[in-house]
Amino acid sequence: LLLELLELYPKLPLSWDDFTSAFSMLAALMIFTTSVVFPAIFISSPCTSNQCARQAVATTSSFLCFFAYAVEVGLTRAKPGDISSFLSTVPGLLKVFEAYVACLIFSLLGRYNTPGLMWCVAVYSICFIFTLLVIIFTIGRCLTYIPCPLDKMLVGYNFLALLMYITATVIWPLYSFRGQGRPSSCGRNCWWDNHLGVTFLTIFNLIAYLVDLVYSSRMVFIRTPA
Repeated sequence: LLLELLELYPKLPLSWDDFTSAFSMLAALMIFTTSVVFPAIFISSPCTSNQCARQAVATTSSFLCFFAYAVEVGLTRAKPGDISSFLSTVPGLLKVFEAYVACLIFSLLGRYNTPGLMWCVAVYSICFIFTLLVIIFTIGRCLTYIPCPLDKMLVGYNFLALLMYITATVIWPLYSFRGQGRPSSCGRNCWWDNHLGVTFLTIFNLIAYLVDLVYSSRMVFIRTPA
C-alpha cells in the first residue's frame, strides 16, 4: 500500500503487476489453508466457552479475508489473450498454486525409505524448483534472457511435469499403504494420515498441471484472430 501511495513501485527492479498477482494468489491460498486448519485444531465441540467464541470469530474473519483476496485475484486476472503480465493469467496463477501445494506436501513428508517413495519426493522437489524459478524469473523480468521461446518451453515443462506427477500419483499410495491399514495406536500426528494427505495433494497438483498444460497449449497453438 505504501509503495502504491508513494508511487515508488516503478523504481523497483521487478514486474509490479506480476508481483502483486502472485502475492494475491499466494495470500488467498495461505489464508484459505489457515481458515480450514485453525478451527479443525483449536475449536472443539461443543463450543461454549468465551475462548471458543473468540476462536470462532477469528475463523469467520479469516474466511472473510480469504474471500477478499480471492476477489482481488479474480479482478486482476488477465483477460483471455493478454499475456503482458504472465502471473495474472490462468497458467501463471496455476504456477503459484502448484508451488504452494508442493510446500504443503513437503510439510507432511515423514518417512520415505523405499525407492518408490524417494522417486515421488524427487518428483515433488524437481517440479517445485522449476515452478519456483519460473515465478522468480517472471517477477524479476529475467525471462527475456532465456535463449528459447518461453511459451513453448513452458508447454514442454508442463507436459513433463504432468507425466512425472502421474507416476507419483500411482506410486505414492502404492508404496505407502500396500498391506498397511491405519494403525490403531496412531494419534493426531500419525504418519498414515500424513501420507494420506500427501496422496490427495498429489492428485490436486496433478489436476493443476493438467489444466496448466491445456491453457498453455491453447495460448501457444491456438491464436485468436485479431
